[in-house]
Amino acid sequence: MKKSQIVVIKGTKEGISLHLDDHCSFDELLKELDEKLSESSISVDDRPLISVTIKLGNRYLTLEQEGTIKDLVRQKRNLVVESLVSNVITKEEAEQKKAENEIVSVAKVIRSGQILEVPGDLLLIGDVNPGGTVRAGGNIFILGALKGIAHAGFNGNDEAIIAASVMKPSQLRISSCINRAPDHYLENEKREMECAFIDASDQIIIDRLQVLSHLRPNLTRLEGGR
Repeated sequence: MKKSQIVVIKGTKEGISLHLDDHCSFDELLKELDEKLSESSISVDDRPLISVTIKLGNRYLTLEQEGTIKDLVRQKRNLVVESLVSNVITKEEAEQKKAENEIVSVAKVIRSGQILEVPGDLLLIGDVNPGGTVRAGGNIFILGALKGIAHAGFNGNDEAIIAASVMKPSQLRISSCINRAPDHYLENEKREMECAFIDASDQIIIDRLQVLSHLRPNLTRLEGGR
């Protein structure tokens, strides 16, 4: 019976990928990885840096083990580790991902000096008064007037949006982009519900809510009551 390979090296458009067996011991894995990389022709002095993706399968590594593998690969001179991909995550990581994908509903008025922050999407039923701040790792939906500060996608999500029944913010932030609101709103002006998003020029744009179906087609998670 043919013995399965512990380390399989495959070429990709971006560089190479290392497929590591998830059944053997960690010491066995390190030994064969070192041997395979030493024997391979990919480590040549006059070649440019090569991006490496390490695929771990169902193996979970501690931070120390990750560092050991990265150091081993980096010793091969022209290899640069871009990412480690595993099918396994810790309970804490799973809970964090769940929180980041949840919609938190809050019914209250955010007054001056108050800060409301959630890890995922925020649905606020109420106003954000001047001096108040709402922050979300995902999108922000406000069924009320936004007159304070709103910061969506604070973990670096450029696809996040901010929507409000009345869009009169003192400041808008999406990911690392910042934009002050225009000063042309009339106090008694009747307006549609609006949204803010980052456009192709990396600028925050305010537009009608209807444009989101084209700009962010993946925004709707459930359709048809499913």
